[in-house]
Amino acid sequence: MRLYLASTSPARLQLLRQAGIEPVTVSPGVDEEALVAEHEAEHGPLDAPALVQLLARAKAEAILGSRPGGEPIDGFVLGGDSAFLVDGALHGKPHRPEVARERWAAQHGRTGLLWSGHWLIDHRGGRPGAAIGRPDAASVTFAELDDTEIDAYIATGEPLAVAGAFTIDSLGGPFIRRVDGDPSTVVGLSLSTLRELVRELGGTWTSLWNRVG
Repeated sequence: MRLYLASTSPARLQLLRQAGIEPVTVSPGVDEEALVAEHEAEHGPLDAPALVQLLARAKAEAILGSRPGGEPIDGFVLGGDSAFLVDGALHGKPHRPEVARERWAAQHGRTGLLWSGHWLIDHRGGRPGAAIGRPDAASVTFAELDDTEIDAYIATGEPLAVAGAFTIDSLGGPFIRRVDGDPSTVVGLSLSTLRELVRELGGTWTSLWNRVG
């Protein structure tokens, strides 16, 4: 059974590989800012779990009908998104060094919630079937950093392209003191939540294992 990942996130890809799954990755091409703005204009502000679920679903649905490698999709389609909530402010990817620096100046030594959204579509047999989703959150407590460490970390470029401007599985790992919840949620998707969603759709987690070594 194949898993199709509607994401180009290296962290999500590596996480699935470490769990024994080599997914087919497909770029969803979703304009996230425009989608959120349109939804909020019609329905009002989104809280963190609703935001990540909106984007996770949009990404999964965006790749339906695509033919990765020239073949139709036949398996499960997964969309995911993440955002970091600290002191009531919701943070996605900072993109710019000055934004990342502001966030680290405010969040080091503090605790926030990393939210990851999941949307899974049963596309076995080459046609869309049932779909379910669920957000998951993990509490992240940061160490106290000095300015030299913050500047050096930002200079690597790593925090610019990740929600909350930090990672747990790479250079940012030593700056995190504590995680309460599924650690994989902080990477970008909760493996335990994904397993439960696969089972709820009538699949088996171990049938997705297709990676050796």
